[in-house]
Amino acid sequence: MNQASLKITPLNAAHRALGARMVDFAGWDMPLHYGSQVEEHHSVRRAAGMFDVSHMLAVDLRGPDARPFLRRLLANDVARLTKPGKALYSCMLNNEGGVLDDLIAYFMAEDWFRLVVNAGTAERDAGWIDAQRRAVAPRLEQAARRDLAMIAVQGPRARQITAGVLPQAAGALGSLAHFQAAECGDLFVARTGYTGEDGCEIMLPAGRAAMVWESLLGAGVAPAGLGARDTLRLEAGMNLYGQDMNETVSPLESGLAWTVVLQTDRDFIGKEALAARPVERQLTGFVLTDRGVMRSHQPVRAGDGRGEITSGGFGPTLNRSIALGRVPQAVRPGDDIEVEVRGKWLRAKAVKPPFVRNGKVLV
Repeated sequence: MNQASLKITPLNAAHRALGARMVDFAGWDMPLHYGSQVEEHHSVRRAAGMFDVSHMLAVDLRGPDARPFLRRLLANDVARLTKPGKALYSCMLNNEGGVLDDLIAYFMAEDWFRLVVNAGTAERDAGWIDAQRRAVAPRLEQAARRDLAMIAVQGPRARQITAGVLPQAAGALGSLAHFQAAECGDLFVARTGYTGEDGCEIMLPAGRAAMVWESLLGAGVAPAGLGARDTLRLEAGMNLYGQDMNETVSPLESGLAWTVVLQTDRDFIGKEALAARPVERQLTGFVLTDRGVMRSHQPVRAGDGRGEITSGGFGPTLNRSIALGRVPQAVRPGDDIEVEVRGKWLRAKAVKPPFVRNGKVLV
């Protein structure tokens, strides 16, 4: 896709003013880094960094049918959400039990839920949700909120600094539990993230985004790009859609069984297929013991079984290569495995993710 046809976020000019290296990400012109991906990674682990995530899409569902509709649409059960502001992570499945997308669902009121979906699948997701809505809940109103920008501020000092920059949200930032959100005037503030650190994600009118970004920058929050976002989420053992799962793979073979509620009478899209589909593989973590770097699609040998790296790279916090990969169910943490890197079979160990959480190395 040529540069002129890429979509831009409300913060595009701010990224360019900071000298960001810009890349095409799912059709969006996005910052890869602002000079040093590794330093951006460490800024998040040690203090606070911020990401422009305005390419992701918020989808609002409003009406009395919102909860029953989402109980059918999602593999996780929104019946668990009883306190306004609470959120859950879920997969949205196709009829064959494959993952169409992973998302966060926020319960704000009985007649208002907000979903946040991935950039690369946003239009497809919105179309799928709309088709299901028209079929079973036509009175439900659906709105794709491209009028909103999103900034994720992550790190041990993220909420403290953000509260100083956004006094209207200071109370919420100090009191929100994990996976909880609040409306603060024209701000929607959630204690969620994709880095394995504490922090918040802020949704706000697109026209205010640049001012808030500059204020956070002035308060000492480091700008961070897609490169650091990927190494942080990998260290945190968090899946990336399109690599660790997709529409051909079951969440039960993607390390996401904890997000699928099967033990109730509730029917949801893909449930029947999941029940009929044997679980033969698992997603687990690897730490390379030889020198080298694991990357996606590299073959794995685990005893008599075979597998594949789904996400791999260098983990700056651990100062070594780590990966997620799909292997036979028999593989256990501590098992020796081998990964083919540039034609050589290198030694690695299977581990249980996450690798890092709240700044602490766990493997």
